[in-house]
This record gives sequence, C-alpha cells and structure tokens, in this order.
Amino acid sequence: MSYAIIRNAKYKRENLMAVYRHDERKNKHYSNKNIDRTKSHLNYSLKDPEFNYVKEFDKILKKYDLKGQIKTVSNIACEYMITSDNDFFKRIGEEETKRYFATAYKFVCEYKDLGEKYILSAKVHYDEKSPHLHLLFLPVVHTVDKKGNTIDKLACSEFWKAKDSYRQLQNAFFEYMVSNGFDLQRGLPKEETDRVHYTLKEYKNITNYEQTKETLKNIKLELPDVPNITDININRLSKKRDEKILEEIIKPKDDLIQNLYQDNMDLHKELSRQTKVIEEAEKYQNEREKVLADNEELNNTVKHLEKEYKKKSNNLDFDFNNRKDELEEEYKEKSFELEHKYHNKIHKLEKENNHLHKIINKFWDTLEKFISWICKKFDIAEEDNLVRDFQKETNTFIDPEKQIKHEEREKEGI
Repeated sequence: MSYAIIRNAKYKRENLMAVYRHDERKNKHYSNKNIDRTKSHLNYSLKDPEFNYVKEFDKILKKYDLKGQIKTVSNIACEYMITSDNDFFKRIGEEETKRYFATAYKFVCEYKDLGEKYILSAKVHYDEKSPHLHLLFLPVVHTVDKKGNTIDKLACSEFWKAKDSYRQLQNAFFEYMVSNGFDLQRGLPKEETDRVHYTLKEYKNITNYEQTKETLKNIKLELPDVPNITDININRLSKKRDEKILEEIIKPKDDLIQNLYQDNMDLHKELSRQTKVIEEAEKYQNEREKVLADNEELNNTVKHLEKEYKKKSNNLDFDFNNRKDELEEEYKEKSFELEHKYHNKIHKLEKENNHLHKIINKFWDTLEKFISWICKKFDIAEEDNLVRDFQKETNTFIDPEKQIKHEEREKEGI
C-alpha cells in the first residue's frame, strides 16, 4: 500500500528567491536531471503569488499587520512537499490526483487554524518522477499580546514548538487524507523503525560505498554445480549406503547451497539499493549546492544593486533639494512681483470706482434739480407726472439700471 507523504522545510529570507525560481520554474537550466521541461506545461497552481516570494512575504506581513521579531537568522517561511509514490497516482488516475492535492491544500489551510491568507504559493509539479505539491506558507500562530489583545504572530519556533510537532503533522495529514477517501497508510515513526538520519558522507562510510560498488561489479550470481547422486558409482555401493549418502551428505549440502545462493541474491539486491540511494543523494546534494551558490551570487548582486540604488538615490535627493530651493526662491520673487502688480491695479480700480460713484451721485442730484426747474418753468403741477409721461412717450426709463434691464428683455423677446 502507498504512503501519505508530507515533508516540511524551513527557509530564511535569503532562501526565498532560490525557492521561487525552482517552484515557479523560473530557471532556464536545472542540474536536477529528473526535471523534464517538456512536461512543465502540465504543472498548475492551487494558489498563484502576485509577486516573487520575497515581495509576496512583505505584502502579507504588511497587509495583516503580523507581529513578531524578524531577524536575519529567523526562519520566516515553511514549505510542505506533499506527494505519494508514482504507482499510487497512476492507480487513482488524473482526476483523483487533482483531488488529492486539492484536499491536501485544504488540510494545510485548516491545520493549526493557519488560514488560506497565509499561504504564499501552492504549485503542483508533473514534470518530475512523481506528481507532488510545493506549498509555501508563513508559520503564523494565533495568540494574545501582553495586554490580552488577540494578535497574529509570525513565529516559526512557536509554530513547531512541540517536540513531536512533525509526528503530529504526519498523523493529522494521514488521518485527514484517509477520511477523504484515499487508500493510504501511515509511515512508521523512527522509534519503531529505529531509523537514524545520516549525512551523505557518514552513510557512505557506514555502507562502505566505494568497496560495495566494486563488489557489485565482480560478484557472480550463478548457482554453483551441485553433485548428483547419479554421478556416484553405485555399483560399488550398497543401496542402503547410497540412500544414506543422499540424505546425510548431498541433500543437506544442496539445501545449503540453495540458501546461500538466495542470501547472495538478497545481498546483491540490498547493495544495489544502497548504491542507488547514495547516487540519488549525490545528485540532490549537487543540486542543493548549486542552488545555494546561485542564491549567494544573487544575494551579492542584490546587495550591489541596493548600494548603487542608495548612491543614486542620495545624488537625486541632493539635486532635487537644490533645485527645490532654487524654485522656491524663484516662486517667492515672482509671487512678490505679481502681488505688487495686482495690488497697484486694484488700488487704481478702487480709485476709479470711487470717482464714478461721485459722478453718478452728482448726476442724480443734477437730474432732480433739472426736473424741478422744468416743472416750475413750464408750470407743471406734478414732477412724477412729468417723469411718467417722459418714460411712456419715449419708452425710456430715467433710472439707468431699469433701462438696461428693459433693453435686455426686449432683445430676448420677452
């Protein structure tokens, strides 16, 4: 039966760009020969990042106001690699394989109440030996601060605080996948298997790798010749003695040879498996070293660009500040000139306006005297009658404002 496989890795900020280039297939060349780029179009995302992993991390950190101290040495992201063996995926078919990864994605959202918003990226790869899911997330714990306020805190050490955190993860993942209808089994914990993790160099020494490879080249997997009772001259032996030789000598040796042959086959199989494991491990180690080297080179490039950017930014700030001072001084001078110019103009208009008011007032006084004089001169009893008759006969108002409004209405046809 196949296993439900979920593995976890922790990353610092400096690792995220290398992980981004691998998971999102941004590299042009890969040292991992298991990657078949002709199948990369089959890869798909359960959650796409808007930016690269570094910018995506910064965006989520700011958007959800995550608390916690983040240092250069801090692990700020974790990645689950979720899969099973290739036979399992072939057996369940394409649609069930997609449901397997969708179910696993849902498990991660619910496990420890993480929430989908703290998942940076979830990418399913079909272009390697077995389909698998790379799921990158922020290890956020939901807790309270010193004042008792509920907060979300980025804290990898607290997320994996329990000594058996990974066992809890394996158990929870297995139970969740089985409860959703996948026929899988749980791998045995290391306490039961007594399995110990070694470095590649230690494993080579323990397995005597170089000598094993040489032995495998020279070992002969041939069954040795077994004596046959018919080869013995039975004419010289009695039947009773013949049976005794067969039962007590030849048959036991024959069984022993068969057992040794089978042991030799099993040993050859195990040695072949060990050498294959080491060869695969060497491949992955070489790829890891290349990724780390690429990451180091990228970090150096970023630092250089940051230095250049800071230098240019300082120069721009200096130029901008100088130009800003010049523009401000120029603005003040022009502003003063305009203010002085319009102040004089306003003063002149006010003077002209006062003069016009005096003329108009004097005109009204003169007009009233003139009407009064006319009435007396021509013995007209009422001044109002004179004004009314003038306006009626000439269609003209003495009051200029009324006359202007009257002319405007006539133009509009009212």
